[in-house]
Amino acid sequence: MDSILIAMILALLIPIYEAWQDGDIWQKMLAFASIATKTSIIMLFISVLRDDWSIGVVAVIILSVGEAGLMLLAHLLKRINEI
Repeated sequence: MDSILIAMILALLIPIYEAWQDGDIWQKMLAFASIATKTSIIMLFISVLRDDWSIGVVAVIILSVGEAGLMLLAHLLKRINEI
């Protein structure tokens, strides 16, 4: 299982390198979208390994909504702490 996680992290480095190398803004946006998707897949994998559903729920929100999922989660946590 550790080797799968290492391979996933290495696959995550490819769009990071592409965003660093290319000067076109659209290519950078595509690379960052790919990074967000790969990161959420890694989060899902880790949540299954740890049997932690809270990490999995956050990863599914990120996958379904995208970057706005993190903003929504931060806003919800802020609202819950105010109550």
